[in-house]
Order: sequence, then C-alpha cells, then structure tokens
Amino acid sequence: MHRLAQAHDLPFIYELYMHPQVNQHLLYEQMTIDEFRPIYEDLLKDGIKYIFEDNTTAVGMFKLVPLKHRCDHIVYLGGLAIHPDFGGKGYGLKMMKAIIELAKSKGIKRIELSAGTNNLRAIDLYKKVGFQEEGILRKYTHLKSEGRFLDEMLMSCILE
Repeated sequence: MHRLAQAHDLPFIYELYMHPQVNQHLLYEQMTIDEFRPIYEDLLKDGIKYIFEDNTTAVGMFKLVPLKHRCDHIVYLGGLAIHPDFGGKGYGLKMMKAIIELAKSKGIKRIELSAGTNNLRAIDLYKKVGFQEEGILRKYTHLKSEGRFLDEMLMSCILE
C-alpha cells in the first residue's frame, strides 16, 4: 500500500535517504536532518513523495514527478528505495507494481527513471516489471563527497 508522505514521515524518509547502503543511489549528498528539512517540505508541498507500507509499517519510499504540457502523460519516478531492514522480502517488486497501478490510475502512459549502471539489482527489478533500457547518460550523477561521476541508465515503461 502507498500513501502520500506527511510531515511526521520526516524521520523515516531522512534515515532512508541518508542510509549508507541507499544514499549512493539517490539524489542528495549526506546532510543533517535540519539541512534536509526544507528539501522534504518542498517534496510535501509538491505532493510527489510517497510512503510504501506493509500494513501501517513504512518500508519504502518513492516520488512521482509529473511532466507538463505535451509531456503530461509522463511521470519521472525517482527517490525510490526499500529500507535495508526490509530488503530481500519482495517489497521492491510489490512497490514497483503498486507504482505502475498508481500511474495508470492517474492516466499516465509512460514512466521514466534512471538508475546507476552499477546498480544491477535495481535495474533487474525494473526490467522484471516491464521497464526497458533507452540509453546511458554518461557522467550523469556527481558524487561530490567521493569526487566521482556515475553513468545512469535511462529506462521507461509504457503503460497500456
């Protein structure tokens, strides 16, 4: 089950974004919760951040960013992760299926995402639910704290 994130979800979302096993695959460098708070408030204001739950326990997160105008049939899927405490239990597959159903219910025809080319586990999951590779974005992500760049695989799923 998924729901829009709320203000009280900040500790879970912050912990997940900053978790050492997760952070390298997401958008933000390590920071304090006070530095993260305005970013989170923007996500809430925009209504794009979701919590994925098992019953009432938060196990993961994602954001769906709608595109506009001639691309208003597309959403960008980002900031998605299952908390490592819940990894290997099938939640990733369940969350991806729920995301696809949510997008369909909103009339979306295409979901886009990018994944680090070294994130093979995520890429395999995306392919399992119907995403296809569209190309490689070279030196796309800059891990400033490590002084290196990562290539990202652009993927999409066409919804019928």
